[in-house]
Amino acid sequence: MLQQTQVKTVIPYFKKFTKKFKTLNSLSKSNQREILKMWEGLGYYRRARNLLACSIELVNNYNLKLPKTLKELKKLPGVGNYTANALLGLVYNKPTLAVDGNVKRVFSRYLNKSENKINFDKLIEKNKKKLFNTNRNAEFLEAFMEFGALVCKPKDPNCHTCCLNKTCKYFKSNNKIKSFRKKMMKNKDYDIFCYINKNRQIALTKNSQISFLKDFNLPKIKEAKNFSKKQSWKFLKNYKNSISNLKLNINLYYKFSNKIPSMYKWYSLRENNEEFIPSFTKKIFRQVSTLF
Repeated sequence: MLQQTQVKTVIPYFKKFTKKFKTLNSLSKSNQREILKMWEGLGYYRRARNLLACSIELVNNYNLKLPKTLKELKKLPGVGNYTANALLGLVYNKPTLAVDGNVKRVFSRYLNKSENKINFDKLIEKNKKKLFNTNRNAEFLEAFMEFGALVCKPKDPNCHTCCLNKTCKYFKSNNKIKSFRKKMMKNKDYDIFCYINKNRQIALTKNSQISFLKDFNLPKIKEAKNFSKKQSWKFLKNYKNSISNLKLNINLYYKFSNKIPSMYKWYSLRENNEEFIPSFTKKIFRQVSTLF
């Protein structure tokens, strides 16, 4: 849940989730619909699907135990190099680092060398004896990440109070590397077409061809080629939405109709649906609800 989501946002979701699923076994017996519904609003829903798939894998093939090797951990759904190393360190106290943006920045500044010029795996392996000279590897792994987040920050690092400034090349250099990377945003234009009826219902489908919204309940959506009038559709409004590194410019259209294409289903605009509805779709609900 904490991957790409702030702690304050996660806390109520985490409490609700762990109250519902107290064990891996109970989680594995759930279904995707239930998990996604509980995850609703957190975004990056692939994480929820992978969590369910991972629990099933651990129950069926690993006797409810996490593997103890990097190779085996990376076979689990949703577990890449970063997560696998984090698990080895935090769960099994193994001498390893989970190399995220914070850790890369600390090494980069300490050496005053650009991140793209550093092979972090080789660097850590070469300095293993110096780095892991304690049996508190789990705490060291966590501390390294927190150090990058709280001291060696992306902007305005606390260099003068930093415990490493006596040997840090970044601190000593007059020609400091630039380590702050601005997230590149992509602009996309979309037309969204909403079938609605007098019963305050909207027609949704999972048959979307938009890759980042695939398998979600949505109205008809197309990448906009131009903003000319759409025959038989009424223009409602233009609004903006952001998903990850995408800035979406959306033109919303509607028509009242009792008939919808066969791959669509009616959903209440009152947002009391038992089925999972992503935040992107809920925002459409709010726009369309102004028609009633």
